[in-house]
Amino acid sequence: MTTLGRIVTKLNLIAGEWLAGESEIENRNPSDLSDLVGMFAQASADQLDATLDQARIAQAEWEAYGPERKQAVLMNIGNELMSRAKELGTLLAREEGKPQAEGKGEVYRAGQFFTYYAAECLRQIGENADSVRPGVEIDVRREAVGVVAIISPWNFPTATASWKIAPALCYGNAVVWKPANITPASAVALTEIIARQDIPKGLFSLVMGSGRSIGQRLVESPKVNAISFTGSVPVGKGIASAAIQNLTKVQMEMGSKNALAVMDDADLDLAVTLALGGAFGGTGQKCTASSRLVVHAGIHDAFVEKLVAGAQALKVGHALEQGTQMGPVVSEQQLQENLAYVDLGQSEGAELACGGQRLDMPHDGFYMSPGVFLNTTNDMRINREEMFAPLTSVIKVDSYDEALRVVNDTNFGLTSGIVTQNLARATHFRRNARTGVVTVNLPTAGTDYHVPFGGRGDSSYGPREQGKAAAEFYTTVKTAYISAGTPV
Repeated sequence: MTTLGRIVTKLNLIAGEWLAGESEIENRNPSDLSDLVGMFAQASADQLDATLDQARIAQAEWEAYGPERKQAVLMNIGNELMSRAKELGTLLAREEGKPQAEGKGEVYRAGQFFTYYAAECLRQIGENADSVRPGVEIDVRREAVGVVAIISPWNFPTATASWKIAPALCYGNAVVWKPANITPASAVALTEIIARQDIPKGLFSLVMGSGRSIGQRLVESPKVNAISFTGSVPVGKGIASAAIQNLTKVQMEMGSKNALAVMDDADLDLAVTLALGGAFGGTGQKCTASSRLVVHAGIHDAFVEKLVAGAQALKVGHALEQGTQMGPVVSEQQLQENLAYVDLGQSEGAELACGGQRLDMPHDGFYMSPGVFLNTTNDMRINREEMFAPLTSVIKVDSYDEALRVVNDTNFGLTSGIVTQNLARATHFRRNARTGVVTVNLPTAGTDYHVPFGGRGDSSYGPREQGKAAAEFYTTVKTAYISAGTPV
């Protein structure tokens, strides 16, 4: 790291060395803009090329490590993350804006990804079969895909990166990580933990920089064998277009427009609790957020009354202050985009029942009140486009069949949920909702680390993430035919 006055500039990890970049950016706390989190180096194109060259050398060495040696590395990373969850969660909350408890929980969950894949290092068991040809046996096994580029988002800067990095390392790959430039402190903290482990020089690299420069050069590089990306649909399509030029393997998690269907037999208090948490947890900045609330007419008015009261009661405040339930949005740009959607919704004829306004707070930050739209239809843009905001829309329906049609009427397909006490209805919904994740009497947000995660339509492209499903992306299959010859 370098020193700029009293400010310590955090560096990139390039080919195993901590190096300054061609420029620096500042990182400020969205809860309090007077709080400078730090200065962070921006990698150069030459540094990216150098680290990709070294990554290929390191990957071959790492793949040859025994499974117990790899397991120990991942276990050490996971244990340190969990033991430092409060410290690193506070840093995360400070730079991203989610309440401290959520930041702590995210870091702890990130540690669990590493310990889960530490165990998977020892479970990489192949298959064997007899050939249709006499005297020939077949061995099928998975091998590392090679050098993996990971491009992660700002809304879960530690967790999303970890559920990509952990399986990549588990299955023998090298990693070149470009995190979101808006949350670099969490990226450096995780990189420092990984860099201290027993790994080859250059196996893991941190290249901070803009998407237009470093990100674009990374996805266009023929030195990259696979790209795992989480972000917006337009950026994802651009990455796919660049990757196909080199036939690079891609895995992408993109946008969403998740719906929670509330039926007339639902437990009203439970439904409201699930909707509030799903819509406004993480300030609505979740790919699994409940941005459409599809509510049966029989329960609509009572649900809306409690929902609006609950949204108005949420405590919006500084991410590190006791009792804060919803922090600021991440940036001025994001806040302005959110407010533009408030204006759009009203221009489309939706009623803004509460919230949706910039808040004046004791600290200068990007604060916004949680907003609820009423009298909306599913063809409105606020119900078609991902807002990534603390905004949710209520859509009234007259039947379960209409609710299911509305839930499925979207270009996206990440998560969906239903609140009902009818087993037949719940079973039909989970079989017929066209999303990658379905919940019953649970929020649309919140998933486990040991099972597949991903969506349909514009939400996802490529193999699923998490659990054993991750092997499909981070490995390639080799089929070997062996003839033992004639016994002597």
